[in-house]
Amino acid sequence: MSTLFFCGDTHGQFDHLIDAARLHKPAALILLGDIQATAPLHEIFAPVMEHTEIWFIHGNHDTDSVAQYDHLYNSTLAANNLHGRVCEVAGYRIAGLGGIFRGQIWMPGQAQNFFDPAAFMAAGGRGNQWRTGISRKHRSSIFPSDIAGLQGQKADILVTHEAPSCHPHGFVPIDHLARQLKVKTTFHGHHHDRRDYSRETKRLGFHAHGVGLRGITALDGTVIRPGDMDHIEFPTDPRRRPRGV
Repeated sequence: MSTLFFCGDTHGQFDHLIDAARLHKPAALILLGDIQATAPLHEIFAPVMEHTEIWFIHGNHDTDSVAQYDHLYNSTLAANNLHGRVCEVAGYRIAGLGGIFRGQIWMPGQAQNFFDPAAFMAAGGRGNQWRTGISRKHRSSIFPSDIAGLQGQKADILVTHEAPSCHPHGFVPIDHLARQLKVKTTFHGHHHDRRDYSRETKRLGFHAHGVGLRGITALDGTVIRPGDMDHIEFPTDPRRRPRGV
């Protein structure tokens, strides 16, 4: 079967991905958000696109600036955004959910404030709009409609920026979505750490993998490149967690 590499938050650094793609020639690199592209995405990956497809979901930091947003969505690779849909990549059906939960929109465990971007824009007027749609910041917020749009479909793999509940800062709706999609495996970024979720597989009903900061993990769970912070033991108490993680 074709090799897929799942790539943790790059935060503007890409040499390690180019090197890995040149060495291993995977069928696809799948970026798990917080890409913060420093140039149009197709230009960054031009050296390896002859043999490796590039797919992505966005993270919360991909809407930090107009340039970073445009480097993704004005790229010729914009059509390879997996968010909110199921696509066939190298023989696998992959579902994507980019972005993060934000309390202004929806924080699981609390009431939903807005079901979809249209409701949010209608409630806030021009202050909630940018260009021809929702404000730039909230283009990286998860709306209930994003998850609803995936329900009823089937996939082999789910990629998310947020983590499922097996992570100390993960969310049960990610679990529910994975089970509804009947996926066998999930991959997430965002938290910059890689944890062993093997004991959670029976409870979850799927294999979960967190990919660390600039880490690379293959479909079978093999670590191709450790994340830059994989050696750090993060506390589970969010009050003691390092800022920005």
